[in-house]
Amino acid sequence: MEKRITLPLTPALAKTLHAGDRVLLTGTIYTSRDAGHKRMCETLAKGEKLPFDPQNATIYYVGPTPAKPGQVIGSAGPTTSGRMDAYAPTMMAAGARGMIGKGARLPAVVEAMKEHSGVYFGAIGGAGALLAKCIKKAEMIAYEDLGAEALRKLYVEDMPLIVIIDTEGNNLYETGRADYLKSTAK
Repeated sequence: MEKRITLPLTPALAKTLHAGDRVLLTGTIYTSRDAGHKRMCETLAKGEKLPFDPQNATIYYVGPTPAKPGQVIGSAGPTTSGRMDAYAPTMMAAGARGMIGKGARLPAVVEAMKEHSGVYFGAIGGAGALLAKCIKKAEMIAYEDLGAEALRKLYVEDMPLIVIIDTEGNNLYETGRADYLKSTAK
């Protein structure tokens, strides 16, 4: 089922999404990778505020390439989400609700998603140039010294994603595989 959703990703909106749903996402998202997440979690541990309001935020795990003339951003494909697994529960406890990336997540992340009504969206790896076309605005907001891993604020329109893990912990990587094995066992 394809759904058009507009951010922010409130708990009520998050609970309407189910593993396997195809989504066209519109709204403001933030970018960060492992170095940025480490810095944000250190900031939170000191009791300081993040450079953006994490409440109901969605974070895209991406290190975009530099924009060419006339472009908003360069190629912007997802990075492996497992690199952020050590930080994701802290970010969700701070209010972040959505994550966009690729690959499997650790059980601790899934438990945090269930506790905080989080959703993990999958983006297609290798399609960074196509995904960049959905990005209409890009603004550096912090950690410029981290280069591609700096914290950016993006505005996206109709970004094609798939719900991989929903607020109940249902995981498309597990259910999809089970469904495939059932279909081939006949």
